[in-house]
Amino acid sequence: MKKIAILASGNGSNAEEIIKHFDGSTKGKVAVIASNKKDAYVLERAKNHDIPFFSFNRKEMEEAVLEKAFEELDVDLVVLAGFLLKVPDGLIHMFPERIINIHPALLPKFGGKGMYGMRVHEAVKAKREKETGITIHYVNEKYDDGRVIFQENVTVDENDTPEDIAKKVHALEHKYFPKVIESLL
Repeated sequence: MKKIAILASGNGSNAEEIIKHFDGSTKGKVAVIASNKKDAYVLERAKNHDIPFFSFNRKEMEEAVLEKAFEELDVDLVVLAGFLLKVPDGLIHMFPERIINIHPALLPKFGGKGMYGMRVHEAVKAKREKETGITIHYVNEKYDDGRVIFQENVTVDENDTPEDIAKKVHALEHKYFPKVIESLL
């Protein structure tokens, strides 16, 4: 059975969908959840599902705490689910084409440093885009630059607010992210 590590910085609704998807699966399981924020709700979600978890700070990340933990746990795939820090090069080299991210837009549009969460949806609205969606991609040394694995789009209506757009995109994330992860295992 393949082991999944999830990195997240916030609420963790995508992490929870992944946990539920793999509950009882013979293909894979969430082995650990780690966050750069000790008060991130994703850690509470991990606790509620009896999944090991830990938090770390930037200094610990630079000291390869993630690499050490994931090696110890024999992790097969690292999943970024709302993780807001740049992934350390050491981790990228340790897991070549085995770290994936989900981005709340159709890359290459609305990607890069500082483009996350509501900032993306506000930019989509400001540019009067007719569609947006999700991109699941491999992680490399640059923000939102790795090879695309999967994209799915949704229509943006003229009257949609950034919050409406966020709801539509979140629905896509919850529907497709666990399935794409399973296909990669």
